[in-house]
Amino acid sequence: CVTVDAQAACQDAAVTQELLKEGFHRDLLVKVELGVVGEDAGGCAVAARTHLPPGIYVDPYELASLQQHNLTKAVLIPDVIDVEAPEYLATDLLVLLYMEPDPRCSGCFRAALPVHGRYHRPAEDSEEASVVLKSPEVLVCCCDNHLSTECWKPAGVEAPCSGSNACQWYSVTHKPAYEELILQVPVGLRHHSSLVCVLTLLTTVLCSSLILAAVCKYGHFS
Repeated sequence: CVTVDAQAACQDAAVTQELLKEGFHRDLLVKVELGVVGEDAGGCAVAARTHLPPGIYVDPYELASLQQHNLTKAVLIPDVIDVEAPEYLATDLLVLLYMEPDPRCSGCFRAALPVHGRYHRPAEDSEEASVVLKSPEVLVCCCDNHLSTECWKPAGVEAPCSGSNACQWYSVTHKPAYEELILQVPVGLRHHSSLVCVLTLLTTVLCSSLILAAVCKYGHFS
């Protein structure tokens, strides 16, 4: 459980998020600065609650592997995700991303999460579709502190604070560097549909013919 001073955490937090890498497979990097001075331990966990639109998703199997190696920690809602669904058949996803202290900055926390773009419908005149990511909500969970009701409000999150401890998460007022982050996902052009269908059909016929020829030549029939 990362620790911060509970009263200092009531101050406005600064939040930034950015997408690393290119293409469909990216890393979402979230940074939170609470402005905590000193090393007063308040027994608080820090997390970022992020809503992912249908155009982007987290692979639960990849996340489980990362969590097994203690490379990241997150809770997905819902936890069952169709990774093959296109954007127009998918639903929103809620992610509670646990933050780790950033040793380069006092009162700073960061976490990275692998995300993947979904396939979109072909477009008329653009080779990219825009997926908008809203600024995440900063949450703090302090099991051993009395939180002032003047600067904290319950977040309504049902997730462990740390380990098996169950306590109340609170939302922290924050100032995002950018209200939105835009992911550009490559898409096909609608007027290429006929060409794609023809090439797909020819490829399928060719591969089927090669397989059939190999079976006839090397197969053993009784």
